[in-house]
Amino acid sequence: MSPEQNPTPDAPTAESRPGRLTAAAALAALEGLALVAGGGYMLVLGLTGDPDDRQQAVTGGVTLIVLALLPLLAARGLLLRRGWSRGPAVITQIMALPVAYNLLQADSIAIPGGIALAVVAIAALVLLVNPATTRALGIRAPGGDAQDQK
Repeated sequence: MSPEQNPTPDAPTAESRPGRLTAAAALAALEGLALVAGGGYMLVLGLTGDPDDRQQAVTGGVTLIVLALLPLLAARGLLLRRGWSRGPAVITQIMALPVAYNLLQADSIAIPGGIALAVVAIAALVLLVNPATTRALGIRAPGGDAQDQK
C-alpha cells in the first residue's frame, strides 16, 4: 500500500511548520538544556567539591536534571507538531515566572538571569498561545467546529 492509502499519524502534513512553533520549541529546549547544565553543575560540585550539605547538593542536581525532561519532551513534541506538547510547554513557562521573580529580588548577579528567564518565559507563552501555533498543533477552540461551518 502506498502512503496515500495508509496514512500514518507520524507522517508530516503538507503544511510547513510555522516559525512561531519552531521558536517556541527552541525556547523550551533552551530552558531544558539550562536545567540540565545547572543540575549537572550542582551534581558534580556536590560529588567532587566541598558543599555545606553533600546530600542536598546531589539531590538538587538530580532534581534539576529530572525537571529538565518536561521542557525537553515538550520541545520535541512541538517540533513534531504534537498537540499534547503545548500543555507541558505552557506549564514550564508558568513555573519559570515565579523563579524569574525570585531571581529579580536578589541583590546579586542573579538579577540578569532573572531578566533573561522572564523574557524567555513570556516570549514562549506568547508564541505558544498564538493562533498559528494552535492551528499547526491541530488544537481547536471550544466550539471551533461550529465556527468553521459559518
